Amino acid sequence: MTLRVLLADDDALLRAGLGVILGNADGVEVVDEAADGIRAIELCRTLTPDVVLMDVRMPGVDGIEATRRIVADGLSTKVLVLTTFQHDEYVWGALRGGASGFLLKRASPERLVDAVRTVASGETLLDPAVTRALVEHFVLRAGDGPDVAPAGERRRLAALTQRETQVLCLVARGLSNEEIAGVLVIAESTAKTHVKRILAKIGARDRAQAVVLAYRAGLVTPGGC
Repeated sequence: MTLRVLLADDDALLRAGLGVILGNADGVEVVDEAADGIRAIELCRTLTPDVVLMDVRMPGVDGIEATRRIVADGLSTKVLVLTTFQHDEYVWGALRGGASGFLLKRASPERLVDAVRTVASGETLLDPAVTRALVEHFVLRAGDGPDVAPAGERRRLAALTQRETQVLCLVARGLSNEEIAGVLVIAESTAKTHVKRILAKIGARDRAQAVVLAYRAGLVTPGGC
């Protein structure tokens, strides 16, 4: 099945470059482009692409608000956020708004294509560099500490087993299922099962939301668990 991708970025040159990379990838089709958040939302509603590559800093409605509206609409489109800086405060807002993945714009073409496929498959992609930087530089400053986590969230996280807590900590560090399996010396399928159980237990829609809940509840803190 061909993956249908929408490009949303106010930089026409960047859009052209992304279009070439994705256009040359097997099984990937760029269906349209948007130079601002409003147009991105409109195209997601009319074209329902599998993935939208979303810049966070765009004129008018930015990528954060666009992400929130796309998610709120209940569209099947997954949002993959592209950012220039790993210390980008806007990306944390996009994470909280329901984005399914985060990738640095300097990522290799192969990494970009893999990211699109990963997000389209229903998995959440958290670039380790972006994830760690967001947590260490913005979580506490934004006030998203244990004191703001609802009691229900803390109870659900407390119900995790020791192994599930280990896995969640690794997810929060940006590790993939394959990398988690390597760290814990378990099968990748077992790591995937752990992640699914964690999401079900804490009521998170994906890995990104699980990371938010873990930090808000104080289960995971900048620098470790």
